[in-house]
Amino acid sequence: MKDLLQSIASMSPAFLELRYHRRVHNLFSVQKGRVEEASHRTRAGVGVRALVDGAWGFASTSTPERAAIRNAVEQAIESARALARAGARKVEPLPATELASADHVGEGYEELLALSIGDKLSRTVELEKATLAASSRVHTAAARYTEVFEEKTIVTTDGAAASYRLVRPEVSVRAFAEKDGSQVVCANAVGVTGGWQCLFHHPNAVAITERTAARAVELLDAPHVQGGVKTVILAPSIVGLLTHEAIGHTVEADLVLAGSVANGKIGERVASELVTLCDSGHSEHAVGAGGSLPFDDEGVPTRRVEIIRDGRLVSYLHNRESAAHFGVAPTGNGRAWEYSDEPLIRMRNTYIEPGTTTLEEMIASTEDGYLLDNPSSGQADSTGEFMFGAGEAWEIKNGKLGKLHREVTLSGMAFEVLGSVDAVSSEFRWDLGSGHCGKGQLAKVDAGGPYLRCKLMLGGVQG
Repeated sequence: MKDLLQSIASMSPAFLELRYHRRVHNLFSVQKGRVEEASHRTRAGVGVRALVDGAWGFASTSTPERAAIRNAVEQAIESARALARAGARKVEPLPATELASADHVGEGYEELLALSIGDKLSRTVELEKATLAASSRVHTAAARYTEVFEEKTIVTTDGAAASYRLVRPEVSVRAFAEKDGSQVVCANAVGVTGGWQCLFHHPNAVAITERTAARAVELLDAPHVQGGVKTVILAPSIVGLLTHEAIGHTVEADLVLAGSVANGKIGERVASELVTLCDSGHSEHAVGAGGSLPFDDEGVPTRRVEIIRDGRLVSYLHNRESAAHFGVAPTGNGRAWEYSDEPLIRMRNTYIEPGTTTLEEMIASTEDGYLLDNPSSGQADSTGEFMFGAGEAWEIKNGKLGKLHREVTLSGMAFEVLGSVDAVSSEFRWDLGSGHCGKGQLAKVDAGGPYLRCKLMLGGVQG
């Protein structure tokens, strides 16, 4: 495919970006001892972007053959010319930058490709059975396994010519518990970029059935927290959610230009000096991060980017166009979900660097607060204001971990919360690799970090 795309690109008088993308998606879902879904989908095609007279044109084809691709090239060029004539906002010349030229096969790709469908389905059935059997109070259990095989080839007329093949498996379990008419649902999920071994050796996958069932039963008797501004220790799962939703989106350069809270703050202190926040296409500090990829959909290598360094905002996330506008190097954040989508500025693996304090030391030095874990639904906006749910809130009194409390909401302004951080743990975990990020189109991402101690508002029983 790379040779075909290079041959077509070599004949173009305009700047072209050609992207072949093939995705294979397998899914198995089991509940109440029954296989509720077993599906297989394949989608493939070529997306073409052309830059002519300062305007982008885009076209795509689901037929990855020479004639169809050349026709898409002509359509993209004509669209760009039409937009330029219509006075579309002029795109600045793309900056010269390092472009990918290697072919990459991700770890675990061949392993999962060789594993039979029967083995994958059997494991899903076993997970559902084990969750149900873990406690007599669990009346229903569910398990789900998905995997996505991705193959991409990127060719540009200014030198990118590279391909990769990656696989991203996920597993999740749910336990439904009941007592005296009260019901609780507890869920845990794990997603990685890697193979079978990588998935089931992830810290969150170890004993996932027993842990999920036990937590559901414990939550049946758990009280609510006392609401108000509290000292909290955020687990890596909550740190990841905060980092991605409430910080990461505000520093995507297209949203910065649209007026996000990060606009104009480069060089300013926005967090505690203990906080260094990054986004990377690689799996830093631990293996298997779910948003890993060697280069983005513009052919730019996905380097590690420091967004906040020692509390100061030092970079936004860029594609080639926004990098030209800001006069900086592209960061490898141009990503498209389908071959028929144009690349947008998206995160990859977003995280806070680990510190030097252990979790044990952090708890021991906390007089009164909560340890929060297991994030649930929430929202954040371009101002950095957020509201999330935490499924588990463990009381801390006089340096000791106490009883479990029911789901609690946490809210605040993200940069203010990061400004209150007074301890960062040495432990680190990727914890947001399942599911997808949405921003007009989907993207596979991950987020995580260490444990953080900070202050924020908890919603619960007032008193």
